[in-house]
Amino acid sequence: MGAERINDASARPAERLAALAAFAEAAGNDPAGAASPWGAASPWGDAQPGRGLPEESNNHIHTCYSFSPYTPAAAALGAWRAGLSVAGSVDHDSLEGAAEMREACSILGMGSVTGFEIRVFMHGADERGRGGATNSDGAFAGRKINNPDSAGIIYITVQGVPAQARPLVREFLAPIRERRRARTAAMAFRANEILVGAGLSPFDFERDVVGRSKYAEGGTITERHLLAAMAESLISGFGRGEALTASLEAKLGLPLKPKIRAILSDPANPYLMYDLLGILKAEFLPSFFIQPTDECVDARTTVEFAKSIGAIPAYAYLGDVGESPTGDKKAEKFEDDFLPELLAELKALGFLAITYMPPRNTAEQLTRLRGLCADYGFMEISGVDINQPRQSFNCPELRRPEFAHLNASTWAMVAHEALASLDPSLGLFAAVNPYAGSSLAERIAIYAAAGMEIGRSGKDTAEVAQSLLKGRYKR
Repeated sequence: MGAERINDASARPAERLAALAAFAEAAGNDPAGAASPWGAASPWGDAQPGRGLPEESNNHIHTCYSFSPYTPAAAALGAWRAGLSVAGSVDHDSLEGAAEMREACSILGMGSVTGFEIRVFMHGADERGRGGATNSDGAFAGRKINNPDSAGIIYITVQGVPAQARPLVREFLAPIRERRRARTAAMAFRANEILVGAGLSPFDFERDVVGRSKYAEGGTITERHLLAAMAESLISGFGRGEALTASLEAKLGLPLKPKIRAILSDPANPYLMYDLLGILKAEFLPSFFIQPTDECVDARTTVEFAKSIGAIPAYAYLGDVGESPTGDKKAEKFEDDFLPELLAELKALGFLAITYMPPRNTAEQLTRLRGLCADYGFMEISGVDINQPRQSFNCPELRRPEFAHLNASTWAMVAHEALASLDPSLGLFAAVNPYAGSSLAERIAIYAAAGMEIGRSGKDTAEVAQSLLKGRYKR
């Protein structure tokens, strides 16, 4: 069984995990010395982090169960090779990759955090009628908050889902997945009209969109699946190189900046489909996008469900983009103009955490956000969105002292998920948690120490639970 099996989305999870275990054993379980199973074209490079560098983790990795070039096992391996201590998966509207992700991280001697990402209405009809959860004058239902495509609909994550809650999550997400598939099919019809109008052959929704996804196995069909099918149709019809870029500009009216044009016109570009997909999402999706309606539930319902199963609901902060720190985002406004009011509203809705991507934002944005999280008592969670092969699994900012608290939060979530899977009363936010009377910062520190023993030292969760109850991790 070759190492390439690790990233074979058509294989069974058990087969991928067996291949990963064989590879890890052969590699000596050392990310600094492991040879890449992908050869010279490794999408995450050949990081040589060593064991002695500061902590680094990533809690926002997508897998093939939503849209990503990586199976859960391959995503864990990518994080491992990048020198990460913890890897976390958050597939869109799906938790089907969680078990594989946890086992893969265990094989590699890493901590793991699993959950899902979901779009929800900021408010249900009743709350909208009352002016929101806080009865404020803020018309959040009509504002673009953290979703580039929709006003009043927000992205949130539900993380640290205990293992025994997975069937409940599957039941909760099933109608959302079904409705999202139907809406995507309607968008595919519109997209094909555009392709035909440009003189190209349409793609087949079942074969090229559904077939690309893991929908039959509990995964989700997303706009990215549709855009991938459209990108492949454009490449097939227009050709590669200068013929592609010239046709995109002349026949579709796509505005291509010089840097993007150079990337797309490279006939040897191994990531052409993903690069074109990104341009279509940013510039062309609005021409056939259909707004979600009955597909989305409201935030309060989702938050209450997350808390009922012992998971951690988190709002995903984006922040306004002026001159992007990473150079890959267009200027766009999100929630910065009304951030204090928004966090007050999120608190009233029951959110427990704020998740954000340090590379995306400026130091000033993050300083302000951290202060507001402290004011409202939100846990801070970090992660860098991984869903295409050019992205690095790394988040170097987490190696800086001012972000040490984010690594502590990650290790606390490792302990939370493992311990709550053993005994729900040991969840980080459980009302009967033995440290429920301690401050959030104190609980995070205690659980971080426990998480390191589980994820880094491989100690049995039941043994760690006994140590927790005896106060061993209390400072």
